[in-house]
Amino acid sequence: MDEKTVDKKWYVVRTFSGHEIKVKTFIQDEAIRLGLEDRITNVFVPSEKVFEIKDGKKKSKTKTFFPGYILVEAILDKETKHLIINAPSVMSFVGPRAEPAPLHPDEVRRIIGTMEEEREVGVVEVPFVMGDAVKVIDGPFNNFSGFVQEINKERMKLK
Repeated sequence: MDEKTVDKKWYVVRTFSGHEIKVKTFIQDEAIRLGLEDRITNVFVPSEKVFEIKDGKKKSKTKTFFPGYILVEAILDKETKHLIINAPSVMSFVGPRAEPAPLHPDEVRRIIGTMEEEREVGVVEVPFVMGDAVKVIDGPFNNFSGFVQEINKERMKLK
């Protein structure tokens, strides 16, 4: 095993919420530009694809698991730490007194495993809660009104 592979660890970086993709792209581009891609090997935004039903149409959007946080796999030295910490919209590393604390490999596997499961299944976001007033717009009960009593996410049905 290469000695550089042993030093490579996953770190959590705090960013402004909503800027995760922008920070990921910046770090990856700068690592390539500065020739650090062998030391910053992976920048990861934990997210899932969510299907939302609005106006009777199914739309998909990407929702981040941990808004304001990204994962970076790197060999942390003076150069790589400087690049990551000085990226626009980055606040700090996660750890005691903003000192980078590496994630345990089991935590990384769990996060990435959850991402893979969600990617295979897909999640449907239901815009209704129990007790919401609804109006039926199609079918034999067209123009009837009622209240949501039960939500079945798997079958995408309301009762």
